[in-house]
Amino acid sequence: MQEADFNFTSSTNQMVVHFKSSNISLHIKREDLIDPFVSGNKFRKLKYNISEALKRNSTTLLTFGGAYSNHIAATAAAGGKYGLKTIGVIRGEELGEDLEKTYSTNKTLKYAAAHGMQLHFISRDLYKLKEEAVFLKNLDTEFGAFYLIPEGGTNPWAIKGCEEILKEEDTQFDYICCSVGTGGTISGIINASNDNQQILGFPALKGDWLSSEIKKNTSRKNWSLITDYHFGGYAKVNPELVHFINQFNQKYKIALDPVYTGKMLFGIIDMIENSKFPQNSRILAIHTGGLQGIAGMNELLTKKNLPLIDV
Repeated sequence: MQEADFNFTSSTNQMVVHFKSSNISLHIKREDLIDPFVSGNKFRKLKYNISEALKRNSTTLLTFGGAYSNHIAATAAAGGKYGLKTIGVIRGEELGEDLEKTYSTNKTLKYAAAHGMQLHFISRDLYKLKEEAVFLKNLDTEFGAFYLIPEGGTNPWAIKGCEEILKEEDTQFDYICCSVGTGGTISGIINASNDNQQILGFPALKGDWLSSEIKKNTSRKNWSLITDYHFGGYAKVNPELVHFINQFNQKYKIALDPVYTGKMLFGIIDMIENSKFPQNSRILAIHTGGLQGIAGMNELLTKKNLPLIDV
């Protein structure tokens, strides 16, 4: 399959925010405009994986994710686009006990199922074994041959796709910022950057394991992780973050997801306002999409009687 075969309508639009007191400019690369569901880094990660699956004559994609996984939704949509069967191994066996109830409260899984994905729910303990050979062999026995895409989509093909996020015109920036989940997106960006650029990753979850994962994918040294803006861990939010996301959307007409990009931009702007960047810095932030997850997050916020994210 040729590279151009896997291509959704895209846009290279960028929004710019100027901070007059420090003469810092913050540019936002709108990767979220690629496609509503196969958008941002999910498009980049799936692009060459889809191509490789088709080259191998695979008919089925199998991957892993949580209940509100952007990756699960994107894989279902991409698989449907190319006539591939998709299987999603979902963390949380209780979600499979009453599918009607699950689909009524979880738009991500409902969307994936509507796009033909077969959902396979397993316990959290079993999910921890998802990279073990015996576990994968059992999946092969149960479902037949499949092309495996890891949780979050990160593998060498994904990193190759993420290397294409940066373009020639992006060499003008001093800092390039992106949110970090499994480390694949930032690895591709680091590989594609220039030595004089600093790549800043904003982890969406707690823990110090990400650095070692990134080092497996790149030998470059021009990067660091900013670990102060995870808001308690993966998919954790509070009213302060929700308020920031809503105000940002109202002011700039750009929606942010609460798991990744919202936390990153909160961090960048907080760092600018607290003089953590040199004056005259030119900063590029990558909007990696993930907006489909807002609906699921609002369901959780409603249950907790917390403010909702504007849609």
